[in-house]
Amino acid sequence: MKCENNECCSKIKIREEKEYKDMIHRLNRIEGQVRGIKRMVEENAYCTDILIQVSAIHSALNSFNKRLLSNHINTCVVEKIKEGDQEVVDELVDTLQKLMK
Repeated sequence: MKCENNECCSKIKIREEKEYKDMIHRLNRIEGQVRGIKRMVEENAYCTDILIQVSAIHSALNSFNKRLLSNHINTCVVEKIKEGDQEVVDELVDTLQKLMK
């Protein structure tokens, strides 16, 4: 993955095993859905059938984002605020603006 101004690579997050496994499981399911759509296109499936599956992937990604954002706020953001780092609020607002495009 290419980083924009190396911002996404400058910080890391050590996740608990449960959170890590849940994220990987969700991403594997999404990846399988994408492969399924590719197969549908290769097999000349009807457009609306493909669109419905794309919508399901979109929903799965939104769910993934909501869960990740919630975890981020409850861990990273809270910890930084407790440490007196108020810049994390600006970072969160910037992230939310990017997500709402």
